[in-house]
Amino acid sequence: QVQLVESGGGLVQPGGSLRLSCAASGSIFSISAMGWYRQAPGKQRELVAAIISGGSTNYADSVKGRFTISRDNAKNTVHLQMNSLKPEDTAVYYCNGRISIPTMSRGPMDYWGKGTLVTVSS
Repeated sequence: QVQLVESGGGLVQPGGSLRLSCAASGSIFSISAMGWYRQAPGKQRELVAAIISGGSTNYADSVKGRFTISRDNAKNTVHLQMNSLKPEDTAVYYCNGRISIPTMSRGPMDYWGKGTLVTVSS
């Protein structure tokens, strides 16, 4: 089975930086896209950033210019560099991967990590 494991969350001051990482492991044939979502208390889960196989990226308007998504395809890993963090960025951040497994019994499926908590506070 496929697993996604996030790391890098924690408590930071406003204006600080964090780098999140997510590694996918297991029986992976291909990864079509990877991304980061976040969910704050009382709010819906929202897309933060995504990167597809061709390298194209997409960002939420609220993080453009502050966050950067990158990937290492050989290691099935995606990173999210978060700069100039604001209290509004406080949330649980979830890694998402659209992944095909070698059996090819189904098309690509979405897999999710368990999340890593980012808290931006004085």
